[in-house]
Amino acid sequence: MSDLGQILRKARMDAKISLDDLQEFTKIRKRYLEAIEEGNYKVLPGSFYVRAFIKSYAEAVGLDPAEVLKMYETTNPSPTTEQPVVETIRKKRASTRNTDKMSRWASSSMMIAFVVLILGVVYYFAYQNYKGTPAEDNPAGTQSPRITDRTDSSPGVTGSSTAAGTNQGETLATATPTPTPSPTPTPTPAASVQFVGSEKNVDTYAVTGSDKLTIQLKITGAQCWIQVDALTADNKRVMQKQKLYKNGDTDMFELSSSAYLNIGAASTVELNVNGTIVTVGDTPNPKKVRLNLQKS
Repeated sequence: MSDLGQILRKARMDAKISLDDLQEFTKIRKRYLEAIEEGNYKVLPGSFYVRAFIKSYAEAVGLDPAEVLKMYETTNPSPTTEQPVVETIRKKRASTRNTDKMSRWASSSMMIAFVVLILGVVYYFAYQNYKGTPAEDNPAGTQSPRITDRTDSSPGVTGSSTAAGTNQGETLATATPTPTPSPTPTPTPAASVQFVGSEKNVDTYAVTGSDKLTIQLKITGAQCWIQVDALTADNKRVMQKQKLYKNGDTDMFELSSSAYLNIGAASTVELNVNGTIVTVGDTPNPKKVRLNLQKS
């Protein structure tokens, strides 16, 4: 295996990208990717495609393509008379049909799930409204009797004496209820994101003052591969999403647990956690970020 192949393979393993995923991202055959890692460039269809494939490989794993190509040219000077060989990748009809079936099945499943979700939301709100209906439909039953509406049926007091007292100008005192002071609300601490430390290329942050994580991603440079995982109570990672983002792409995640981010190129990502900008890095190298949610 060549030095260049070792560097590319290590970057791919650090980013946790399999050869199958890399083949999907770059549209380069898996056997060509393996040949690049092994330094066996004779398998590839000419030096023109070697350079193009190495450049796509480097961008996908978050390395600087210019530096990688410079390293390749230093160890493998390109001949002046070689012409690129075009190889046509033919796809079998059966594979195409299977892909179409999978696409239709996925679209149908997403549509059914969306309809079920809408029905669930409608049922939830209808149930909540139903629970509050009896008091609204029978307001008379929920109103407490007022002091001025009570009839004077106390012993020793008759209608004639009441009338007589009224004619003589006597004033009947009306009891005024003393208002009960409302409890003072306890102030909610503001969300805070604090840097804890860095170990083995993993930056750790403590997030306090919130019961959830709101993670916003924005790609401000070249394309970048990112994987977002949720962390369980026993520190196991549950993948939420992995994607090769392009310049200008944005994404958002809301998690009720801690999170682990695997970023292919640190300098191309703007990371916002609970309204706080987190500096990932200023170099196009892979970076891992751990967000520890400390619920109050």
